[in-house]
Parts: sequence; C-alpha cells; structure tokens
Amino acid sequence: MEILRFTTAGSVDDGKSTLIGRLLYDSKSIFEDQIAAVKASSERKGLANIDLSLLTDGLKAEREQGITIDVAYRYFTTPKRKFIIADTPGHIQYTRNMVTGASTANLALILVDARNGVVEQTCRHSYIASLLEIPHLVVCINKMDLVDYSEEVFNRISEQFNEFASKLVVNDIRYIPISALHGDNVVDRSKNMDWYQGGTLLNTLETIHIGSDENHIDARFPVQTIIRPHSDEHHDYRGYAGRVAGGIFRPGDKVVVLPSGLSSTIRSIDTFTGSINEAFPPMSVSMTLEDDIDISRGDMIVKENNQPQMEQDIDIMICWLNARGPQPGAKYTIRHTSRETRAVIKDVVYKMDINTLQRVENDAELKMNDIARVRLRTMQRLIFDSYRRNRNTGSLVLIDENTNETVAAGMIV
Repeated sequence: MEILRFTTAGSVDDGKSTLIGRLLYDSKSIFEDQIAAVKASSERKGLANIDLSLLTDGLKAEREQGITIDVAYRYFTTPKRKFIIADTPGHIQYTRNMVTGASTANLALILVDARNGVVEQTCRHSYIASLLEIPHLVVCINKMDLVDYSEEVFNRISEQFNEFASKLVVNDIRYIPISALHGDNVVDRSKNMDWYQGGTLLNTLETIHIGSDENHIDARFPVQTIIRPHSDEHHDYRGYAGRVAGGIFRPGDKVVVLPSGLSSTIRSIDTFTGSINEAFPPMSVSMTLEDDIDISRGDMIVKENNQPQMEQDIDIMICWLNARGPQPGAKYTIRHTSRETRAVIKDVVYKMDINTLQRVENDAELKMNDIARVRLRTMQRLIFDSYRRNRNTGSLVLIDENTNETVAAGMIV
C-alpha cells in the first residue's frame, strides 16, 4: 500500500493541530482511551467542545500555551493509503522544526485563516515548502464558519495565494474551503458550502498522484553495508545493501561504482523474501555484481550511461539549526546519503529574507532559523545530484564535531 507523507504549515492559530485532530477523529483513527483523555482535558480547560488539537500537541508547554512547538508525527491508514503526518509549528522561532518536519513530505497542507487571508507566515512557510521541493500544495482555507461559508471570501484568498505562488517552484496547488472545528470538507462533504464542487481533504489525500514524485530516471544506489552471511547455504554471497535513491535497477544492467569508477553488471537484486526483477525508490534491497569489486559504505552504484556529479566545492541552500552560528574556519562533519566526510564553510553567498523573498548580501552572520546560500569545501568528493533533480542525493546535514549537534540542513544547488 502506498504511503503519503504530508506536513502542515501556516500561521499561528490557523488551526493546524485542530485540522489533524479532526482528520484523525472523523476517519476513526483514534483509540477510545485517547478520545476519553482528550475529552477529560478539554473539560478541565472549561471548553464546550472537544479540543482536537490536543491529539497532536502533546508537550506540556504546547497545551499550556495552545501552540505547536515541536514536530508531532501521527500515523493513520484508510483502505486506500497509509499516511504519515508531520504537524509542524507556525512560529518564526521554530522555522527549523518546520524544515525538518517537511523535509521528507510528498505534500504540504498550507492553512489560511479565512478571516485574515494570506499573511506573512503563510508566505514564509509556502516558500520553505517550495525550497524543500515538496511537489504538492493543498491550501486549506480554514474557519469558513466564521465568515458565513462565503464563496466570495474563498475565491479572494485563492487569488491572493495564487499571486504569491507565481514566485514559487510548485507545479500542483489545490484549494479546499474547510472548517476544522466543525468538520466541513475535512472527511465529510460540507452541507454549508454547496458551491464547492471539489473533493474533501481526505479524498484529496487519498487520490492525489504521488507515483511520479520520485526520480525514476537517474539510477542511484548509495551502499549502506556489505552482506556476507558466511553460512553453508550462502557461502560465497557478497551483497551490497542500501536504499534505492533514484532510477530503476534490473539484473543485467551495466553499472559503475563511484568514486572508484570500476564497472560491472548486476547479477541479482535480492530482498528478505527473495530475488526481484527490478528495484526503484524507496525500496531497500541487496545487489550482487558479476565482478568482485572493492565496494564499501559510502560508495554509490549508478548506471554506466547516467552518472551524478562528483565535486569537492559545492553550493548549498542551508537552514541553520543551531543557536550558535558558524565559527570562522570551523570544520564540520558532513553526512550525505551513506557517505560521511569533513567540510568547511568557505563563504556565505547571501542570506534569504523569507518574508520578502529578497536576497540579503554582504551579511555573513548566520543565526538560528536563517536560510542562506553557502559554499562548502569538502575533504573528499561528494557524489550528488542537485536537490531539485533528486531530493535523496541532493540533501545533506552538517554536524558540529565538538558537540555532535546537527547544526544545518542543506539542499545542494
């Protein structure tokens, strides 16, 4: 069954957590003891209705303040699909949490308060979704019950967002008028908005096409480990295990191992249940080759006629995640696919003002939540594609060698 990963984004108090709670509640994806606990908590707060946001806001500080601080992951299944939800915070100081939560998403739910329209934080989160190359945006215009379910308000906000989205790199944008509090157009179709002829939110999530979101053209297989069973049954077995990061591999394909450049042919592609005829993202498999080649963790198996870039000097867009900015000449551990090496930040090309989408040049000081384009110099050559071409081989993280903290997440330009 297909898995759809999606994230929520939008301004503070637009109703992101309430929407996820409503989606789980109406699709009957919550255990009875969870519902009982949330009802009891809502009664203690003196609320007339059940506070569905409590289903995702689990931290004590979140419940006290009524805001989302950390990324909350929730899982549910319908007969058509499995879902992984990342409920991310809306406050500007938690931009880094939004970036980490959205980094693996196929789809982003952008919530807009029908009373306020498109605001600064809506633009910020939409830009981050675009930067992270999330292929699908679903703009949920929430709290329609507070504007008398007005079609005119819905159309005005849709046009407002469309005007802003023309600056973004997003191919698929859809608009749904909803009321998360009352459940209009979340799981069940709203009787209050007969003028809306599109699908409900759950119907959209179940039917949106994500099969072509992965790169099935550029064959990339970062090796994670070598499998040598040393058993009587598999005495001479040498398999190269990992997760397919792009393209389609089949037995008989001519391949090249990077960075060595040695070539061979795929003998078999194996899984826990047996051999298969083809492997594609995001399958985890083990490959055997016709020739005995020295291959280790961090190497990449690619097709002979389609190879990635190999460079030591690379430009990346980063989100700085750490409270302390980069120190001059500091060395960082860089993790990219299954490869690990060291790197230094040579130059901060520009910072991005994500409220205005303007570049800020001549400002090399990076602070937490800043998004910037920087130039790295790595100790060993990285084997990569641009992030726009392949999110798996185009993403990396920087780790402080002294504290072992992840200080930045990067997208290779």
